[in-house]
Amino acid sequence: MLKYVDYDIVFQEIPYEVTLAVNLSNCPYRCKGCHSPHLQENVGKELTESTLSGLLQAYEKAITCICFMGGDADTGELYRLADFVRKSREGTIKTAWYSGNDRLPENSTDYFDFVKTGPFIEAFGGLNKKTSNQRLYRIDNGNITDITHRMR
Repeated sequence: MLKYVDYDIVFQEIPYEVTLAVNLSNCPYRCKGCHSPHLQENVGKELTESTLSGLLQAYEKAITCICFMGGDADTGELYRLADFVRKSREGTIKTAWYSGNDRLPENSTDYFDFVKTGPFIEAFGGLNKKTSNQRLYRIDNGNITDITHRMR
């Protein structure tokens, strides 16, 4: 089960997209210097298809993408919900995932248009720093392109 704490419309998480960012809890990585340490706890409300439908119905005219901020604790459920978004919106809303995994998680390219990888390492900085260990990938018909440079 995935739980969400909150959500917001953001403009910087995915380049050239107006994104509904959904903050998921129970992050297993415990990165030192994490900007959202409250998301390390198992808190919030269950994220269901019904909840997603309500969010998408409310914001679909304002957004081009939905980004799951976390979800590494239950990737099977995350993939199922991303697939639900794609099918219910017939591909009109792009899907993205901010994962703390060091590499592209298995099967993630089947469900997402964008995937951010890498734990936050304070000394390297976030995606907006040239020194970042994190990477943002665009997935398009099986082609994977590193677009991290667009974040700077």
